[in-house]
Amino acid sequence: MYIGLGIVLLVLGLILAFDVITVDLSYVNDNALGVILIVCGILAIVLSFALTDRYRRRHVVVDSAAVHDRHYVDDPIVEERRYR
Repeated sequence: MYIGLGIVLLVLGLILAFDVITVDLSYVNDNALGVILIVCGILAIVLSFALTDRYRRRHVVVDSAAVHDRHYVDDPIVEERRYR
């Protein structure tokens, strides 16, 4: 979800930093605002990849045949599923 926000911030920052579009505001420096948006965009992308594993749900699935077989009772099958 935050990857899209990071890409938008990155593109807006690159546009402002490379003077593709100039903003004529006396109290805003275009290059500084562009660099700030670039840093925020990269940070949003990196954090979205770093926190993706935290939102995964993990389920333990036990096979019904394994319940009857005493060799596999202690070793459940771990299956990861992604919900988005």
